[in-house]
Order: sequence, then structure tokens, then C-alpha cells
Amino acid sequence: MSDSGFDRKAQPGSAPAAGNEPVASAAAGSVSGVRMGWQEAIASTVAGLGYDLVDVERAQRGLLRITIDRIPGRVYRTGRGPDAAVDPSEFVTVEDCEQVTRQLQYALEVEGLDYARLEVSSPGLDRPLKREADYQRFVGLAVNVTLKQPFEKRKSWQGVLSKPEGHGDSAAWRLVFKSGKTEQVLGFTLQEVREARLVPVVNFKGRQKPGKDADAGGADRAAAMPAGADRAAAMPAGADKAAAKAAGADKAAATPAPEVDGG
Repeated sequence: MSDSGFDRKAQPGSAPAAGNEPVASAAAGSVSGVRMGWQEAIASTVAGLGYDLVDVERAQRGLLRITIDRIPGRVYRTGRGPDAAVDPSEFVTVEDCEQVTRQLQYALEVEGLDYARLEVSSPGLDRPLKREADYQRFVGLAVNVTLKQPFEKRKSWQGVLSKPEGHGDSAAWRLVFKSGKTEQVLGFTLQEVREARLVPVVNFKGRQKPGKDADAGGADRAAAMPAGADRAAAMPAGADKAAAKAAGADKAAATPAPEVDGG
């Protein structure tokens, strides 16, 4: 997991260093002269730099943790000046995190947000799905879903995410999976979900969908299931938890984040 952490004390509110990155409008802390809140400043700054804001967390001891991801189809570069080159990877790099950190430090200084340390990192292999746009983006991939209320005496379910029927929080999303030799479907709405994450898969070519059928065909197969079979028996939840623990171990074993002095 790429990550860049900076102590606020090392950056006394100075403007970001000159580079080839665009300057987000939120860095000024205002839009058309109207001051925005710190959460809006973070969202606008990250979007202005060309990244997807996955999560914002205020942790203990003044830690402000920001999670970002690259946007599919967007061109990203590594290096500066004449040495800059196109980076085809869809995974966040340390350089991405450093770039966002520099801009956020300036934007949050303007907003007057009190924090002791700012940490910008990638979402890891088990990326969380927070918004409807996240679910739309990862249709066709394997997902772990934890429901707020148990169904069939369990909350944890795993399957291939298929296209929903409808839009918004009430859209009928579905997980397609196999129980033995039988294909089953779990139907749910976003309002019923406590947490959803990608099933961690190590693949240096990026997040690979299992096939065309998982994207379009999966939804067709789900629609063909009888209504009463929407929520059926699934694989044991223990396998899901084991995969999640493995993903945490992978992130813990990643290259430590460098302490960068932005002065």
C-alpha cells in the first residue's frame, strides 16, 4: 500500500512546492470568494489533482488519514520535467501520495483545520466501496459484503458484483456466487450494507474482471433467478475473514512510507 505521511510541524503553512502537478482550486480555500469547510476542501483538492477520494478519517492523536485512488482511463505521469513518463498502472504510487499531501497541507492551512499529522495512502487490495459510484466501477469483480442485519444467520457474503436494477440507495444490487454446483444470488440495497470491500487479488496487471459474463452476463443470470432465490445459502463466512486478514498482512508488509521533509 502506497502511503505518504507528513508532520504538520514540518510544514508551517507554506504554499506547495513548484512542480508539474495542477493546482486545485480548493487550495485557496474558497470558491468565488466563499470559504468552504475542510471536508469540502479535501474533496475538491483531491478531485482537482485527478484522483478519486475514497475515504477521510480523523483518528487519535490528531491523525488525519486520507485514502485516494487513481481514476480509470486517466493518464498519470511519474517523474518531473524532461524525465516525466506515462505510468500505465492503475494503482496509487508513493509519488501520487506525496503530490496530494503537499496540496492538502496548503489547503487545510487556509481552512485552519487543527491536526497533528496528515497521512495520504492508497486503498490497498481490499479497497472499500463507499458510494454508488464505487459499486458501479467495480461491477464484475469479486466483493465481500457485510450486511447490517444477518440473513440466513450470517452477515458476511462473497460473490461477483453484478449490475443493479434501478438507481440510488434503493437499487437492487446482487452478488452472484456458487454453492456447490448451483449458482446462487444474493440481492441487497446499499442501505442494507454495513461494509463492502473488494476481494484482495494479487495481480500486477491491475484489477482484472473474471470475464465478460461477470459484467453483463452476471446481471442477466441474476435476473433469471426466481424471486425467492435472491437470498440463498452462500460460502462460509470464515473464508471471507481469512482473505481480509491476508490483505491486511499484505499491506503491512508493503514498503514503509518515507518521511519526507517538504521544507
